[in-house]
Amino acid sequence: MKLVERRLNRRPIPLNKRALIASLLALGLSGCGVTSVQSAHAPTKANKSHKETATTQQLRWNSAPAMALNPHDSYQATLHTTAGTIVIQLFSQKDPVAVNNFVFLANHGFFNGNQFFRVIKSFVIQTGDPLNNGTGGPGYTWNAELPPPFPYQPGIVAMAVSESGPNTNGSQFFICTGSQSEELNSNPEYTELGRVVKGWSTVLKIASGAVTTNPVTNEDSYPVHPYTITSVTIQSTPSTGSTS
Repeated sequence: MKLVERRLNRRPIPLNKRALIASLLALGLSGCGVTSVQSAHAPTKANKSHKETATTQQLRWNSAPAMALNPHDSYQATLHTTAGTIVIQLFSQKDPVAVNNFVFLANHGFFNGNQFFRVIKSFVIQTGDPLNNGTGGPGYTWNAELPPPFPYQPGIVAMAVSESGPNTNGSQFFICTGSQSEELNSNPEYTELGRVVKGWSTVLKIASGAVTTNPVTNEDSYPVHPYTITSVTIQSTPSTGSTS
């Protein structure tokens, strides 16, 4: 997946933010290439020309996983990172395909070693790319679940899409970190995965890191000292039917 593994759709943006958007247009948010959230900033898209390592190729599939979620359960994901832990309440009842995909990948260790390769403090932090540059993915894509159940705002976790268009979700996802993420509501094309319910200080720590130019996308969002996901644990409990 690219930095814009899944591209956040381009939508009207204030003039004073067009310079930022210009760089994002070269990116994308999705599961098979550079992903990007496109707004003032957008999670990047997948770059299919990037060569993958043998290790990465071992964690690729030809199709999306079969549905395996228990419809009566709610799910939480705990991201164990080198910056701390982040707990996400997954929207398993509202966006079951997205959550099923995430749980499948997490249980296979797909996210282990993934860096937060795209960092824009007032917008999003993006990860879910085994190549750590926005060009990697799981080898398959799946269709979007829209419209999103909640407005994009700080704390919301959503999937990046490919620059090739909608219904290109894969493995790359982003966490909304600042007010500029709310601009995505003018063109809500990103399937929501969940909401951060614990570990916001960890999110801000990652978002506050110094950045440099990404060698693949030329966007100034590549962390100088990237934080990494070491593992992801999934917990299921009987659902209350409230926000999941």
